[in-house]
Amino acid sequence: MLSHPAHILAQGFGSGLSPVMPGTMGTLFAWFSFQVFSTRWPLLFTPLHWSGIIIAGFLIGIWACRVTGKHLGVSDHGSMVWDEIIAFWAVLLFVTPASSAVQTWAFLLFRFFDMVKPPPIRYFDRHLKGGFGVMWDDIVAAFFTLLTFALWRAI
Repeated sequence: MLSHPAHILAQGFGSGLSPVMPGTMGTLFAWFSFQVFSTRWPLLFTPLHWSGIIIAGFLIGIWACRVTGKHLGVSDHGSMVWDEIIAFWAVLLFVTPASSAVQTWAFLLFRFFDMVKPPPIRYFDRHLKGGFGVMWDDIVAAFFTLLTFALWRAI
């Protein structure tokens, strides 16, 4: 991880190196960091600033995941969790403020869509390669999570 700056980012500051469910660990890291930053520095981590961080993080993530995938010899290596981090930050941006229960449902739904990869997530996962492909399928999983919340609230 420490051999290149891209690896530090792509591997979620070490959260993706977990031997058990690295994607889930990356998503937990995203949840924890979002809460810490938003609570500790609320004037700095506003919804507008989070939006900018997520957009910049997505673009930088394309580079970091491309470089890391190339160095590891696998375009979407399991240890790369920056895609989960950025996508779950986006989910949290849209569902918070929310109770712990709602955030837990957001976490579970996002993990479901990210792991099961229903269409069209599976299509993007299989056909888009490189850094963009790594990042994009998780953004679509985040969209499905938010769509589920919107439908749930509409009922």
